[in-house]
Amino acid sequence: MRRYYSFNQFLRERFGERVQKVPLDAGFTCPNRDGTKGHGGCIYCNAYGSGTGAFRQGISVREQMLSGMEKMARRYGARKFLAYFQAFSNTYGPPEVLRARYEEALVDERVVGLCVGTRPDCVNEEVAEVLAEFESRGLMVWVELGLQSVHNETLARIRRGHTFEDFLAALEILKRRPLLVCVHLIFGLPGEGPLEMLETVRKLAELPVDGIKFHELYVVRGSALEALYRQGHYRPLTQGEYADLVAEAIAHLPPRVVIQRLTGDPRPEELVAPDWARDKSGTRRLIEETLLNRGLYQGKYLS
Repeated sequence: MRRYYSFNQFLRERFGERVQKVPLDAGFTCPNRDGTKGHGGCIYCNAYGSGTGAFRQGISVREQMLSGMEKMARRYGARKFLAYFQAFSNTYGPPEVLRARYEEALVDERVVGLCVGTRPDCVNEEVAEVLAEFESRGLMVWVELGLQSVHNETLARIRRGHTFEDFLAALEILKRRPLLVCVHLIFGLPGEGPLEMLETVRKLAELPVDGIKFHELYVVRGSALEALYRQGHYRPLTQGEYADLVAEAIAHLPPRVVIQRLTGDPRPEELVAPDWARDKSGTRRLIEETLLNRGLYQGKYLS
């Protein structure tokens, strides 16, 4: 039983059938890595920026898309796909380069949309115009903005390199166009308790946000967070704590907001802690059970 507006439900309403995301590495970097704002990224970031490193291995966007579509079709029976530019900041580059990389993913008519992951400080008018060009061609375009928290003290603590005000400016630019915006949030950031985490959700509920992705903060090898964890300066949330927070957060969101993700998906070989982050299906089940048992839901989405 779903007690929230799931991404799968949204896609079925839009396209009439199952649609699968194909994650892509398009070879971009990040201003928090290349020296523009910092080196090494945020304190929790891994070397791949949530990607695969495929582009650096010489695998083109087109090749990744075709291979991914074949795997998704075989595994899920999907016939329509979204090109998901996932690794690092996928609006961080000249407009002509962005346009070419996005175009390369449109391998045939089975690709019905783009999902572009990026940072608020990598969004400007030129970038928004490039994205709007693809929407005007009949493609569904989601821009996934990594916010993580509305609290500037937290953003500074995790070396994020942007502010909540940067996010508001980016959102305003994007929503002047017919683009869909999904916001990434992380629960369990250093220095934040339940009040701060839920305050982030309450503020987003007042904004023209179309979707949310929830992630737990997990520790990966080689990250600055790993050092804090091993020194005893960081304690990850328990699985129960995380499930309670996400359930409560969903109850604060308007029913129009699509819940694109309930939990993160770490690489098993990189994960240091918490162990429960490997149990993606168990965490999802616990969140849904919590929603049911506590009578929490998004408006009309009771099933």
